[in-house]
Amino acid sequence: MENVKQHFESEAQEFDGIIRRLIPYYEQMLDAIVAAIPFSPSQVIRVVDLGCGTGTIAKRIKNTYPHAQITCVDIAEKMLQIAQTKLGKGEDIRYQLANFEEYEFDAVYDVAVSSLALHHLVNDSDKIKFYKQIYASLAPGGLFFNADVVLASNSRLQERYMEQWREYMLRQVSLEEIEEKWIPQHYDEDHPSPLMSQVEWLREIGFVDIDVIWKYYNFSVYGGYKPSIE
Repeated sequence: MENVKQHFESEAQEFDGIIRRLIPYYEQMLDAIVAAIPFSPSQVIRVVDLGCGTGTIAKRIKNTYPHAQITCVDIAEKMLQIAQTKLGKGEDIRYQLANFEEYEFDAVYDVAVSSLALHHLVNDSDKIKFYKQIYASLAPGGLFFNADVVLASNSRLQERYMEQWREYMLRQVSLEEIEEKWIPQHYDEDHPSPLMSQVEWLREIGFVDIDVIWKYYNFSVYGGYKPSIE
């Protein structure tokens, strides 16, 4: 995770622009997460954003739910500094400089979200363990949704996923940059798991009403809810 931290620190100022050049329909991904939150905008909801980056999804949630109390967790200090410029320093926003994998959930949350972060967990067992921690931190009726890079269910389809991703990036990034920087970095730092496996893990942990609410080849938004009464 240290090399991931280093590149996020070095790219923090350019991150928002980079992510929109590399991630297909990024705005739609974020909109899908916010739309999945079932609470009234007038409610006070407790939110944790795991691997918050520059605070983009947290800002969208705050815009829709102005009374939300949000905890932003990220491993990169410079990312959190940018998040703070977007969200401000109010008592209802808390910033935690931490590797989200080691974050000690010190509160109960109504909403847990993550965007393009959890694929940095190396092993399936690491992801399952973290999903369990998220589930335990949620209040009854709370929800978790993750926008992330995922694997296909088979190698043939995975090849197609990668082709589509390259085609998207080529609209705004040179082939040389894709082949010499972004694809090697993906294989070096990213550890996505099959989407369908992750859906099953959530079910086994206890999440209900699990769904894939947005998908474009190897990018997806998926999650579920903690039962209101256990």
